[in-house]
Amino acid sequence: MSTNEKDAYVRQREETIRAYYRESAAAYPRWLQRRSYYYRCKAALLCRLLPQPGRTLEVGCGLGQNLAALSPEYGLGIDLCPEVIAQARALHPVERYPNLEFQCLSALDCHQLQGPFDTILLLNSTTEIADLVGAFQSIRSLCAPHTRIVQVSYNYFLAPVIRLAARLGWAPKHPVQNWLTRQDLSNLAHLGGFEEVRRGYALPMPVGIPVLSAAINRYLPLLPPTRYISILYFTVMRPLLPPAEGVRPSVSVCVPCKNEELNIEGLVHRIPEMGSGVEILFVDDRSTDGTRQEVERQIALHPGKRIRLIAGPGQGKGAACRAGFAEATHDVLMILDADMAVMPEDLPGFYEALSSGKGEMINGSRLVYPMENRAMRFLNVLGNRAFAMLFSFLLSQPIKDTLCGTKVCWRRDYPKLLEARAHFRNIDRWGDYDWLFGAARHNLKIVEYPVLYRERVAGITKMNQRLRNGLTMLRMCWEAFLRLRT
Repeated sequence: MSTNEKDAYVRQREETIRAYYRESAAAYPRWLQRRSYYYRCKAALLCRLLPQPGRTLEVGCGLGQNLAALSPEYGLGIDLCPEVIAQARALHPVERYPNLEFQCLSALDCHQLQGPFDTILLLNSTTEIADLVGAFQSIRSLCAPHTRIVQVSYNYFLAPVIRLAARLGWAPKHPVQNWLTRQDLSNLAHLGGFEEVRRGYALPMPVGIPVLSAAINRYLPLLPPTRYISILYFTVMRPLLPPAEGVRPSVSVCVPCKNEELNIEGLVHRIPEMGSGVEILFVDDRSTDGTRQEVERQIALHPGKRIRLIAGPGQGKGAACRAGFAEATHDVLMILDADMAVMPEDLPGFYEALSSGKGEMINGSRLVYPMENRAMRFLNVLGNRAFAMLFSFLLSQPIKDTLCGTKVCWRRDYPKLLEARAHFRNIDRWGDYDWLFGAARHNLKIVEYPVLYRERVAGITKMNQRLRNGLTMLRMCWEAFLRLRT
């Protein structure tokens, strides 16, 4: 089949779908009323997945109820059928929804739109798009590196049940159903230039029964044996875009310091140059030794280096890092503990992983390579491994080390981590969980970078009160469970 023949065939398929919805468009507002519980739950899922949708495009928007539920900064809904678009405009008049717009357009023609968008929705539309790879490629032209694609479709495993419900009049019928497995969707998206960041199941009970439905829909999708009876399967994806040629992002390295006078000189000498330039932000967290004076001395000794001294609030590492990053001016943000147990020479590896697009939050992992005997106490090792398993469940991806002090992200994404800290009730004293939970909440791609972990160079550890710290971590995990997984 030639290219022209294929295009003609695909457009013929689209015309069949358009004709079907032209006949049934008038009935769809009644379905919104009949299945109001289902549509409310679906909207709630989207709001959890997309706390800050920004400029949003919905491909196959139907009547626009999902786009309206997200309350985006600007929302554009496109659909094949003019009659459906007319219904969407009638349900969402400009006077009440000035931020929403609806157009008649094929998913294959998305490249005609003006991008980029922050969020692109594919809600029960992948099952009806005639050429999914072509559609993904068209959508990719509207993406920036931070764009998230959210796909929601019916669960492949429940295809017979959903078909039966449509025949019995319990659910609306559809003209075409590509019953795609998880592997199918992942492969098609990859061919179109996208990578999965997150996936899961939702809504095993699509009918509202007081108390019972809420309990079933909250907990059954979390359990491996029962998640597959959920009606919906969702994925969050990001575009795989090549780094801009010739662009070398600059770096801000934040070093929180509490009584680290003996390590300052080594840090200045060992933090390497990266990208188009490095600034070192020493945050003195109200030290009682000569830390501040030593930083000032190093600034005087190295006028060619951009070294800055920032006063910390004296409330722990997390608050010190927030104070430092509030003053950061460069493209990439890095945290490096002053003890140099994670060696500064590892930072270029973190930089490459971020700048090349392999990840959007790079988390150090101390538990891959063997570490020096006294680098971490035995109980700390056990605790780290236990929390790693718990985090892997909470974040829906493998995490090996939750408390490595070295973490890296883009400065453009840092406000998302701050927003998530407030969302998770400002419990984290160290900042590590803020970054991990924030990256998960905003669907950033988390990649772990293995480091060689050794004993601190000088000074004494600040990680004491292990029981109290462990209880604080468990409390943070509980908050994350409530807000990320239910």
